[in-house]
Amino acid sequence: MRCSGLLQFSIRLVALATAATASASINDDDSIRRQAGGSNCNAVALAKVLPTAAKVERIEYVSAGSSFGEPLTNLEFPIPPTNLPELCAAIIAVASSPVSSYRFGLFLPAEWNGRFLAVGNGGFGGGINWPDMSAGVRQDFAVVSTDTGHNSTATDVLWALNQPEMKTDWGWRALHGSVVLAKTLVTTYYAKPISYSYYSGCSTGGRMGLKEVQISPTSFDGVLVGAPAWYTNHLNTWICKIASYNWPADDPKHIDWQTLPLISAEIMRQCDSVDGVTDGIISSPEKCNVDYDALRCNKSSNAPSNFSSSASCLNDAQVGTLQNVYNGYVIDATGENVNPGYLPGSEDQLYTVMNYSDASPYGLGYLRYFLLNDPTFEASQFNDTLLQLAEYYDPGNATADDYDLTPFRDRGGKMLLYHGAADGLVPTTAGSMYYDLAIQKTSGGNVTAARDFFRRLEVPGMQHCYLSAVGAPWAFGGAFQASFLGNDTYSVPGFADAKHDVLLALVNWVEHGVPVDQVVATAWNNLTDPSSGVLRQRPVCAYPETAKWDGSGNIDEAASWSCSNEPSQVANSAGAMSYMNPFSVIADVFRIFPI
Repeated sequence: MRCSGLLQFSIRLVALATAATASASINDDDSIRRQAGGSNCNAVALAKVLPTAAKVERIEYVSAGSSFGEPLTNLEFPIPPTNLPELCAAIIAVASSPVSSYRFGLFLPAEWNGRFLAVGNGGFGGGINWPDMSAGVRQDFAVVSTDTGHNSTATDVLWALNQPEMKTDWGWRALHGSVVLAKTLVTTYYAKPISYSYYSGCSTGGRMGLKEVQISPTSFDGVLVGAPAWYTNHLNTWICKIASYNWPADDPKHIDWQTLPLISAEIMRQCDSVDGVTDGIISSPEKCNVDYDALRCNKSSNAPSNFSSSASCLNDAQVGTLQNVYNGYVIDATGENVNPGYLPGSEDQLYTVMNYSDASPYGLGYLRYFLLNDPTFEASQFNDTLLQLAEYYDPGNATADDYDLTPFRDRGGKMLLYHGAADGLVPTTAGSMYYDLAIQKTSGGNVTAARDFFRRLEVPGMQHCYLSAVGAPWAFGGAFQASFLGNDTYSVPGFADAKHDVLLALVNWVEHGVPVDQVVATAWNNLTDPSSGVLRQRPVCAYPETAKWDGSGNIDEAASWSCSNEPSQVANSAGAMSYMNPFSVIADVFRIFPI
């Protein structure tokens, strides 16, 4: 959906207010770039260039090796980063309307590389993303993050009840306003123009980045978008409909979440070798034709699989439920598909939408508190007319469905969109859908031409934004990833370069014209402990190319793979040899993943 006239007017108003109050002169003296001892880290200097609706809430000089955050109050990101470089930390509060406000945090490093970085959030959560800010400032970026206008965990949507202005802050206004004001503060602090501006976010953070590009194409030179939950009005409504597929629990169609890892193992048996290599990773899930008979209960001596003859086998109704999840959101009355479904290989994480004991809060919470403003609404009341309401109102104007990226492209912007092929929260197919629609609208469907500014990377075996249940390489410097490796970690430990870090690869593309053909992803023997040693590395290739094994080298070494557009020489097979993998269990099964 394109921006409304009110939205465009609001954007211009924010920019004009900031420009009208800016008074700092720009100095070309490089020596000023380093604020030794925090001598310029004071509220007075920053407050001078803020509009009347904004104020400095907190400012603090942080010495090298120290920590900064909000451990007692930040519900979404309560663990502060440690071992920070020398920097100035600030928190700015901004009134966005008479009844709403947002805050943003700013890290201003003593050793600044001239670059600006904004980072995104997750789910419906509200909190300054200090962990991702930390990862950026360790690479000498000046970094900003907004709390999106409230304070909550990723699955808490109660704050949105009857709060249209707060929904607007979450939908687009808080990020946009934070970027505009933060840029003014950065140039004031360093008395130096920003050389290049970047964005990095995943899930809701991916949606935030796409939305900002659509409403303000000049905000960023390079944009890194991960697993974007961009289709807010369709995706969240469908997640609630998934509950109608799978609940109530005493219905024959219900699939218990504890069965999902067993289903995943059977899907792995069927789909692993489709890409030409039997390695415990489904690298071409789109090409796998699931054999549902091998999932359906069959107690005969010639059962098609061990799963079909096991106690966990699926009855016909349960097979239908699984098919519905793969097929996507289909309108009951017309058969029209309005949101793509999940890919084979995502089963280990489907508990996030099929949920443990009720409808997912990402779906039910959206309908209750965003769309209907009715906390008594139950998933059993769901019908497809709710999608029409969601399309009409699009609460917060959050849906990022403007596919015309021409203004961003024409000013020289570059974008990378990545998505885990085993994502069980935001379907991988949703990322490829946006890419295809944007290429069609912006470049007439010419992928070759579009690759000059927009590229897509699909990460085999990676789940939502990070981690893998099958030991697939997943770490490449994407949003949220460093914080899973420790609160003093950045980039890819041991591999902090443009070959292995996708943000640095994007910087290389923007500033030096080096296209991102691939980035090498890493997995460790212990899922989140780099000191345990490298388990696997593999290139993640820019579409339409995929990683192909050379046929002789060690499959766990990146050098044995290359990016190619040539089709696999192995025929599609639903009966690939079973592969035992120590990681083929749910990773962090009780973790709630943020959309």
